[in-house]
Amino acid sequence: MKLDFENTYKSIYFIGIGGVSMSGLAEILIQKGLTVSGSDMKKSASTQRLEKLGVKVNYGHNYENIKDNIDLVVYTAAVKEDNPEIVAAKDKNITVVERAVLLGSIMDDYSRSIAVAGTHGKTTTTSMISEILLAADADPTITIGGTLSTINGNIKVGSSEYFVAEACEYHDSFLKFDPFVAVILNIEAEHLDYFKDINQIRTSFKGFAENTSPSGYVIINSADPALDYITKDLKSSVVTFGTDKEKSMWYPENIIHDEDGTNEFDAYFEGRFMGHISLNVPGDHNILNALAACAASTAVGIKMSSITKGLSHFTGTNRRFQYKGTYNGVTVIDDYAHHPTEVKATLAAAQHVKHNTIWCIFQPHTYTRAKSLLKEFGESFKDADKVIVADIYAAREKDTGLIHSREVAEEINRNSKNAQYIGDLNAIVEFIKNEAKEGDLLITMGAGDVYTVGEKLINM
Repeated sequence: MKLDFENTYKSIYFIGIGGVSMSGLAEILIQKGLTVSGSDMKKSASTQRLEKLGVKVNYGHNYENIKDNIDLVVYTAAVKEDNPEIVAAKDKNITVVERAVLLGSIMDDYSRSIAVAGTHGKTTTTSMISEILLAADADPTITIGGTLSTINGNIKVGSSEYFVAEACEYHDSFLKFDPFVAVILNIEAEHLDYFKDINQIRTSFKGFAENTSPSGYVIINSADPALDYITKDLKSSVVTFGTDKEKSMWYPENIIHDEDGTNEFDAYFEGRFMGHISLNVPGDHNILNALAACAASTAVGIKMSSITKGLSHFTGTNRRFQYKGTYNGVTVIDDYAHHPTEVKATLAAAQHVKHNTIWCIFQPHTYTRAKSLLKEFGESFKDADKVIVADIYAAREKDTGLIHSREVAEEINRNSKNAQYIGDLNAIVEFIKNEAKEGDLLITMGAGDVYTVGEKLINM
């Protein structure tokens, strides 16, 4: 669906305008000279920033907020059909679209668009590509699902043909995109409150790849079990990346893990040395993310000199192995990991950081994820010395008794015998305050509010 902003949709209303993605899209439309308004449940840094740009923000979702002069209402997948603002828009025959439709329509205006998809690593890889385009003075438009310090936020509105954005598979949102470059980092079981199983997820990713411009590129991890299925009969060019140089077009050689956890490696493309990459972020998973960024950037014509420069500038995004500070000589790191693969990758990266004892404060995210991936979570914490499992962060779900965090701790102990359950975050703070020692490494982990544990310790 192509939205005509010049003639039809000049006044746009966002339901949930303070969200990371929604606020970014609102800013892009403001730069286009459109009238933007919206609503959110409470004030935030995002809503206050938008208000300074002249946006009318309503706090609370009310039927009366939808005025007759609104042309288009945008909502996210989390907003239900009975939301009073959606009801009002439909009563007034105002066009209502999901956020992904708007993003896809905006993306169509850029001839060198890059959409980054995958179960893990989307925010990091999108940020890496953004740094590369900035280093090349390409003046890109950027929308990221996290905060990138270089642009002081999650959005940058440029004036060139380059556009880079995350592409989320939840609710098949990324099927609304037709990018010039589609990046597929990995495909695993996730969002099982929407998808039936891994086969349905793979089918969705195949659709994403098929939507790529015929003159464009699909960048995909060579190690993914669904590689042949995803790439079969694609009209666009396929470029693979991975650690296996026999199966990958882009691959690393001469990897060095520095004492602080950061990485260096030589990047190769089809047997040809392309450049030496120095990363200021830890973990083998970030080497793969960087290779994907190399592949995507060269696909849109960026020189290797700008790629190496941009990647060296990247120091991470908010809540991705983020250094928070120290407490009595304990180094505090925060990470968004909430899937077993992400947990493993984060703890493996921590092994390369100087430490005595690795503490992991894990807050499971949603009951359905904890239940459906319980066995996998149980096998994910072997690289931690001590694990504390907090109460499940419900997010959009209700507690129906499906699973309890005690069961997660028990499952971990079946494998590594290093976990205990302490549900309350304040109780965890008090426990760590007495138990962690100088030289230890503390990682708060999860997509909820577990990061507050580290912040409270640091501020004591």
